[in-house]
Order: sequence, then C-alpha cells, then structure tokens
Amino acid sequence: MKGTTVPSFDTRVPAVLVRLDRNPFHHGTLGAVRSLGRAGIEVHAVVEGAHSPVGRSRYLRQAHLRPGHAVDLTADPTHDPARDPALSAVRRLLLSIADRLPAPAVLIAMDDLSAIAVGRLQPELAGRYLLPEQPSGLPERVADKAELAGICQELGLPHPRTVIPDGAAEAAAAAWSLGLPVVAKWSRPWLLPEGSGLRSTRVVRSSQEARALYGRSDEAGSRLLLQEFLPHGPDRDWFFHGYSARAPEAGRTRLLGAAGRKDRAWPVGAGLTAVGRWLPNPAVERLAGELVAALGYRGILDLDFRREAATGAYHLLDFNPRPGAQFRLFTDRSGTDVVRALHLDLTGRGLPVQEAVHGRAFVVENYALLSLLSHAGASRKLPRFRFRFPSPSSSRSPSRSTETAWWALDDPLPACAMALAWALHLVRRGGRLLRRALPYRRTGEAGRPPRTPPARQRWSGPDHSGPTDRSRTPASRRTR
Repeated sequence: MKGTTVPSFDTRVPAVLVRLDRNPFHHGTLGAVRSLGRAGIEVHAVVEGAHSPVGRSRYLRQAHLRPGHAVDLTADPTHDPARDPALSAVRRLLLSIADRLPAPAVLIAMDDLSAIAVGRLQPELAGRYLLPEQPSGLPERVADKAELAGICQELGLPHPRTVIPDGAAEAAAAAWSLGLPVVAKWSRPWLLPEGSGLRSTRVVRSSQEARALYGRSDEAGSRLLLQEFLPHGPDRDWFFHGYSARAPEAGRTRLLGAAGRKDRAWPVGAGLTAVGRWLPNPAVERLAGELVAALGYRGILDLDFRREAATGAYHLLDFNPRPGAQFRLFTDRSGTDVVRALHLDLTGRGLPVQEAVHGRAFVVENYALLSLLSHAGASRKLPRFRFRFPSPSSSRSPSRSTETAWWALDDPLPACAMALAWALHLVRRGGRLLRRALPYRRTGEAGRPPRTPPARQRWSGPDHSGPTDRSRTPASRRTR
C-alpha cells in the first residue's frame, strides 16, 4: 500500500493461542490464527475439540485439545496452583506445548477463563512464554462484574446503577427500586456450571423473577448483580479494542486501539457483535484511555459501552482482558491488529503508528443471518446489507470495506466446517425443542391434555434419565 510501512515480524518466535471454553463457533480464535499465520508466524492453538472448525485452517501448525475436565477456577486466586487439579491440568498442557517449540512463544488467551488461568500461572510460565507485564490479579479483577462496578465508581466512570443484594428479599426490592425491567448478571460467569441453564446476563421483568434468580446463587458460584436497564437502539452500542504496551517513559503506557459500533447483535439487543463497523468516537476512546492508564493495564483488552439516550453518556458494561471476537475489524492500513501488536511488542519490534480505516465493517455470517431473520420476523421486511466476498489477493489486505469472520478464499475449510457444524447444531436444537413441546400438545381420547406428562416425555436425553437430570442442557444455550 502506497505510503504505508508494513511491520516486520520476528517469525522465529511462535505463538500459542489458548481457549478453555467449549464454544465451537468462536470466530475470534480463527481470526487470530489467520492474522498471525499470514504474517509467517508459527501458530498453535488450544481448542475445544478434535473437530473444531479452527483446526481446519491452513495457517494453524497444530491444534491441542483443552483439558478433559471442566476448568472452573473456583479456588482462591492466592491458592497454590499446584493444589488445584483444574489449573494444574492447564499448566501441564501449556508447559508440554512449550517443550516442543524451538523458542519461548507469545502466549495469547482468547477467552476470559483462559486470561484468568494464565494470570494465575504467570510465575510458572515466565521464561517459557512471552507475556505482558501485567499487575498481579488485574485480569481477574476487571473480568469480575462486581469488581468492575466498584472500579467504575472509584474512578468516576459512567456505569449503570448496580445493586449487589445480600438476600432474596433484597434482590426483589432492588429490582423494584432500579425500575423494571433490570439486567441481572452473575459476577463471575466463568463459574456457571455446564447444563445449569443459567446465563451470564439476562433481563429480569419482575421482582419475583429477581427473587427466584437470587435463590440459585450457590449453584451459579458467584454473586448476583442487578443493574439499571439501558435500552438498546441505533447508535447506542459501542466497543473499544486495544493493546496497551509499556511506553519508553517509566510508568507510562501506550495504547493502540480504536472504537467501533455494533450495528447488529445476536441475540438482538444484548448479544455479541454480528455486524460491526469501525467509526471514530472520541468519547469512547477517551474513556478507554483513562481507564487503562488508571489501572496500569498491559496487554489486549475489549471494552463494551452503551450510550444512555437521555444524557449521552457512554456507560462501561464489560471489560474483557483478552481479544474481542471481532478484533479483526480494527486491522489498519499496515495490516496491524491487536494480536499482531502484541507479538510485535513482546518480540521487541515496536508498535507502528496506527492508520485508521474508518468505515470498515466486520460480519459474522452465522449470527448476522440470525439477526436479519429475527428483524425480518418482527418488521416483516428484510433489511438490506450488502458486502463483497474478498478475492484471494484481498484476503491479506485491510483496505477492503468488509471482512467476514469465517469465509476467506485463501483459507476456505474453516467456513465449510463451521457451516456443517452449525447446521447440525440447529437441527439438534430444533429436535430438542420439538420433543419438549410435544408432550404438552398431545391430547387424550376426549381431546384434553394428560393430567401428568410422563417424566420421560418432559425431559429428553440419550438415556431418558428423568426430570432431575439437567446435565445434558447444551452449552450453546448459555450466553457467554
């Protein structure tokens, strides 16, 4: 590109991506594999299963399976990692990968659970991996929703009014005082048990619902937060992705990053980005810079904001201490994104001057389709959104207006694998919903529903284990 200097990478230093959650449709991991692989860097990734679509990428040197048992990190962070079986399994896996690499690798956590695990293991991983010099315990602190509310209050940053109830009655009263509906969040969503049906975030519409949800606190494993509901709408949902590096001046940071607008989400109004666009937003960029400087945060970060219509203030909703799934949106004219910036910085190559590509869009094909269909069902009119698939030569260039999360002509197999897995996922989910609905639709000889639906009809599963066995509720039903 004319007038643009493409950074030079130290391709002798490999990269290891680690993701400990079970989501097979995490497009951010694929984006990181492609970004680093296209730069000539050897990439390894810890993935959720042998059939992960990410494992099909031509840019991935080797996929490594996550530990077989659940990694919940329920232990006290000051606890000896060697005595925590889950954390010990992660440590053994990462050290075994490091043993097979020719040089210490750049280690990149791709989800909150991985970022917290790496933070706890940082003393043991030092020397085997290259990591940012992060203040101890900071990733875990900012990922905790209750801690983040306290940070915002301490720093005077806009944040939705939040109550952390101490009992069921207090939860019901708080929901009423905040003004129904309210948003309910579990402070440490990575502790939610598989198959519980609990979601990290949900909208509560009655005091009784808030009371019942608080009753499941022991099952959730963390505190329940009730927050003021800020309505979604056009031009209200924004995010900031960045990389914070230590500047040459002692005690200073250099933040490379940008703001983007969430044009479509799935689920609609409260979910992940299905369609996003890189747009200038000085207010969001200023808030992100103030927060990072105040905390002394180092490394990759992903912040979510919602603009309050009445005041115009941007409220910080989430602080994710890792790359956001749509980080590839912010690929500048030199081809630098936050993942490449991390590798450049930790290998001593320095960070280039960011050259913005405002207007650039990022589309997550499967979620964008669901969002469009949902909108069409509500409005009976399908909105228009046009984008062009990249040519083989433009797959490496950020100058094109739109990038797709899964599809790339220079790396087509992950998209094919995702499409097949997504179709099977929808079929299985539809089958489960149908089986659950059928018992209540069946009628007796007189045309009336049976008095007591049989347990096997009400709770379906491979072995029809009965109504008390909820362990088979699919992970895809939970919100990350």
